[in-house]
Amino acid sequence: MKVFRKIILKCRVAKLKRQCGGYRGSVYVGGPTSLTRNTFLGKNTSFNGLIVSGGGKVEIGDFFHSGPDCLFISQNHNFNNGESIPYDNTYIYRDIRVGNNVWLGSRVIVLGGVTIGEGAIIQAGSCVVSDIPPCAIAGGHPAKVFSYRDIEHYEKLKSEGKFH
Repeated sequence: MKVFRKIILKCRVAKLKRQCGGYRGSVYVGGPTSLTRNTFLGKNTSFNGLIVSGGGKVEIGDFFHSGPDCLFISQNHNFNNGESIPYDNTYIYRDIRVGNNVWLGSRVIVLGGVTIGEGAIIQAGSCVVSDIPPCAIAGGHPAKVFSYRDIEHYEKLKSEGKFH
């Protein structure tokens, strides 16, 4: 059974590396994950279930971790300037940027136009519709910052190279 699991993990990683626009280091894929050609990965990224949809550019930093069932949506229907109601056949593309050492809990949704700062943590079930600052802990629908990491401790671990 262990051999079968290792084969599945290797196949998932190979598929993900072919799907994305580029990657800079090792990739772990523990759950169903799908990226676009406009998705670019940093070093040592870990996906336990993330779907990236849309035509916007998605940049994911080093040592990123996602929980299961996460979703990035980098495009929206043209509803304000379109030629029909409720929207027309054109799309608005909006980039998503995720800094280094970001952790998303289960079932997090990130909408286009958002930047999540380095070291941020997003609580499970949250919908991120606006920027999240570095080292912030945010949650809710829409996600709001409710706390911050101990930045001194975070910087100490980072300088010692203690990454998961």
